[in-house]
Amino acid sequence: MDGRRLLAYGGLGAALLIVLTVAVLAYQSLASESRPAPASSPAPAAGGCTPAPCANVQGYTLWVSNLRLTSNVVTMQITFKNSSDSTHAAPEDLELIDSRRQVSRPVFNAPGCTPWSRHEFGNGATYGPLTVCFEVSTTAPPLVLRWSPDFGFCCRTDIKLS
Repeated sequence: MDGRRLLAYGGLGAALLIVLTVAVLAYQSLASESRPAPASSPAPAAGGCTPAPCANVQGYTLWVSNLRLTSNVVTMQITFKNSSDSTHAAPEDLELIDSRRQVSRPVFNAPGCTPWSRHEFGNGATYGPLTVCFEVSTTAPPLVLRWSPDFGFCCRTDIKLS
């Protein structure tokens, strides 16, 4: 009976070790998704869209135009066209990474910035142009617009702005 009990405890310990290993690997994978990429070497815009700067992720396109830099605010116009499985555009899908690797979210209190919230659309519809602003620690290049459309963890893309 002691042999069976020892074998049962050994099996339980091995199963627990496997579960903990999988949990740690999953956590590390998710944590690496939230770290900003180095601003000096952003991933190129996806999908071969034009005119640049832009990104096309599985039929969902974001264009950037009219980039303006002031002392600590980056202002740009963005336009979306959604022919994908994603359901919306939202300010939470955007981050700006400056050359000091500081990550900024859109702000709406700067002059000329368009207040907007989640917008539901699809089937090839467009949304915008919207004037979006980011407060940054520096406007020195490179600046990278990180876009994470609602496809889960698969489709974050970086758009280098010039």
